[in-house]
Amino acid sequence: MCVCARCMQGMVPYLPELIPHLIQCLCDKKALVRSIACWTLSRYAHWVVSQPPDAHLKPLMTELLKRILDGNKRVQEAACSAFATLEEEACTELVPYLSFILDTLVFAFGKYQHKNLLILYDAIGTLADSVGHHLNQPEYIQKLMPPLIAKWNELKDEDKDLFPLLECLSSVATALQSGFLPYCEPVYQRCVTLVQKTLAQAMMYSQQPDQYEAPDKDFMIVALDLLSGLAEGLGGHVDTLVARSNIMTLLFQCMQDTMPEVRQSSFALLGDLTKACFPHVKPCIAEFMPILGTNLNPEFISVCNNATWAIGEICMQMGVEMQPYIAMVLNQLVEIINRPNTPKTLLENTAITIGRLGYVCPQEVAPMLPQFIRPWCTSLRNIRDNEEKDSAFRGICIMIGVNPGGVVQDFIFFCDAVASWVNPKDDLRDMFYKILHGFKEQVGEENWQQFSEQFPPLLKERLAACYGV
Repeated sequence: MCVCARCMQGMVPYLPELIPHLIQCLCDKKALVRSIACWTLSRYAHWVVSQPPDAHLKPLMTELLKRILDGNKRVQEAACSAFATLEEEACTELVPYLSFILDTLVFAFGKYQHKNLLILYDAIGTLADSVGHHLNQPEYIQKLMPPLIAKWNELKDEDKDLFPLLECLSSVATALQSGFLPYCEPVYQRCVTLVQKTLAQAMMYSQQPDQYEAPDKDFMIVALDLLSGLAEGLGGHVDTLVARSNIMTLLFQCMQDTMPEVRQSSFALLGDLTKACFPHVKPCIAEFMPILGTNLNPEFISVCNNATWAIGEICMQMGVEMQPYIAMVLNQLVEIINRPNTPKTLLENTAITIGRLGYVCPQEVAPMLPQFIRPWCTSLRNIRDNEEKDSAFRGICIMIGVNPGGVVQDFIFFCDAVASWVNPKDDLRDMFYKILHGFKEQVGEENWQQFSEQFPPLLKERLAACYGV
């Protein structure tokens, strides 16, 4: 059945008949047929979700949930994996069926043995990622949390089965938001303890490698990720937990760890704590910023990406007080945005952070406009309107005000980036309007006509309709 990955288009005409047949195979007498049918159907999840829900999604979901409770372990495993794939594709389409889904997944907790439990955690985490805040309903929380917390209490700090459970809880905490409050304190404390224990063991091992075992740093990584989930989900509510713990000291150590994955998770947590409770982060900025600067190294894409994002979040909180730190990070960011073959996410994050630095400290950043304006515009033209894009574009507009000559050579790219906005806020739209009309006046009507002749028709239309140029 591997036909589907490469020849999906060729299969589409047959799917309306094939899918119901495969769903019937989920009830076959033979366990092997049931498990293969689960796997095969998961390959077509994208198509199933693109049809009206009653056509295939509902019957497929109903049968897969029955197979999650199958008597055969191989079928349980295949059904759970297939269901996780379906969740990723269906996202909020699953909201009407949440009660039914949770009943099944929670029942499976009592039925599953070790190996399949790990897949069950994944299915629950994926469900939380897919439906997000829709999970934050008292009846859903009452179903889901008791079995998760029971497992959490059962497992010892050294048990590697904590990894998938921590990952699952991270997704659940982010989705439940304030609904996770009743459970947050013990979960938070245990994560801090796991980080602390791992760091202590790493220290002992580095001093006496013949006496101590090397720590498994995955404990620290998943604990940091769950703390990120708590900070993101609980927002300001995390303040009291942070105040009563030594997490900032531990974070300082984690940010300097030799293992890239530890640094990656540390910078993600730093960014989330910056958004959730900046007063606790602010006293550490002088120590943290040089570390962030040295991690702007695109050899480690994910580390660099998270460090870049954290710098952007910090500068939005620091405002003009960011000034002493601009020199530590700006050159590296400009270098990254000009590098060939930089991954799209890193380019976008770098552009947003450069824009944000310019928003809070335009005098320091604007002189470098000619060095980054073109790749800046091309990397942000494709992202959808959101708060991060908003702050970045405000920064660019302010910098153009400080250094208008810095954008002249690449003004067509700026026009194109402005046209990528679907619905900018009124005051941002005014900023765009003033810059476009200011440029038009500066060059004169005739030169503007020649300049705008280079525009693709759609760009010309959009600028005329939205900004009257």
